[in-house]
Order: sequence, then C-alpha cells, then structure tokens
Amino acid sequence: MAMDILREMENLRREIDGAFKGFGTGAFLEPSFLPGVGLQRFPQVNLAQDKDNVYVEVLVPGVDAKDLELTVMQGTLTLSGERKDVTNTEKTWLRRERGLGKFMRTIDLPNEIDSDRVVARFDNGILLVTLPIQEKAKPRRISVKAN
Repeated sequence: MAMDILREMENLRREIDGAFKGFGTGAFLEPSFLPGVGLQRFPQVNLAQDKDNVYVEVLVPGVDAKDLELTVMQGTLTLSGERKDVTNTEKTWLRRERGLGKFMRTIDLPNEIDSDRVVARFDNGILLVTLPIQEKAKPRRISVKAN
C-alpha cells in the first residue's frame, strides 16, 4: 500500500512538472517531440486489458526496432528509444512538428505482470507489447455453499 501512495505521488509530480515545462522560456527550449508546452506526450500509447493480458500499443513512426528498449519492473513499463535523422544533412527547419532525438515514456500497469512471458512485436511503426497477468493476480470465482 505504501508503494501505491509513493507511485501516485511520483505520478502527480511528473504531471505538475510536465504542465510547467518550458514556462517562461523560449520555444527553442521545448522538447522536439512536443508541438507546444505540455500538449502531447511521445510516443502515444493505447492501454487495454482482458482477463489474461495487458496490451500496450505504442505509435513510434520513424523509429527503428533496434533503437527501442523496453523494461518491466514493479508494475511499470518503461519504453525508451531514439528517432534519428535519416537524411544526415544540415537544414534550416521551417516547421518541426515531428521531431528527432531520444525519448522515454513510463506507463503504470494495472496488474501484476509475469515479466518472464512478456512479448513485444514491432511492425510498420507500431509496437505491440503483450504483458501476461500473473495467475495469482487474476480474479478467482468462489463458490458459495448453502447449509
């Protein structure tokens, strides 16, 4: 229970930090993946669950699979990677909505995960991570006996 409170406090701190990121500074200091102050996180994530698994779908267009790293630890999935400039030329940016560089995204998972059985597939810029729920964390049906 104490870990849940600490995790929630850390999430609140991240949200507050994100809301004030870049406040009072010029736009040139903004992270390259965000179009404006605190408007969007990169990469975008969908999180779903059924009775056996938690599914994380991550949009990472322009990122090579070898530049992605996933870790699962204590109910948290961390994805990090880098989107590189494939042209390798000096340019003057006229508009930069789709940035380059390193990124990291942390996702709190809703259940205890069997980290030994996690599977990650990458296809056409979409990363699909299947995280099996531990048997002990799954709900059990308990029969009620009448006297």
